[in-house]
Amino acid sequence: MAPGDDTDSGLESLSASNKSLATSSRKDSKDMKSEVEDDIEDEDLDETLSERLWGLTEMFPEGVRNITSAVVSSTCTGIKGFYGLSRIIAWCFFSSSAILFAPLIFEMERAQVEEMQRSQQKQVLLGPSSAMSGGMGLMPPIHR
Repeated sequence: MAPGDDTDSGLESLSASNKSLATSSRKDSKDMKSEVEDDIEDEDLDETLSERLWGLTEMFPEGVRNITSAVVSSTCTGIKGFYGLSRIIAWCFFSSSAILFAPLIFEMERAQVEEMQRSQQKQVLLGPSSAMSGGMGLMPPIHR
């Protein structure tokens, strides 16, 4: 007896019409099994990256996992702290510069407006040629 002959499939005792039904039902059951296997494979593909990484952690010893967790959490905490500190420093820098330089900017603008008013006043009193020569007043006169 061959190794596969010790189990009787029961096909010898069936009539011809029943044999064809039995073989077709076997084929259907094989197709259903392959469908179930395909569904199981599809379920494996639905796994997210984080779930896969979490599953891979089981292959590392507990100490490695603890150290990695500590490093990652410390890095996240450090980045958050650095971000908070940089926000505070930026706010202090820009608010201080606005407070310190705003009066200087206003004073420079006021001086420019006064200079423009003087120039316009000269132009009205002495004519258009005097306004242009007023710019030359900054240079020393030429003596012959």
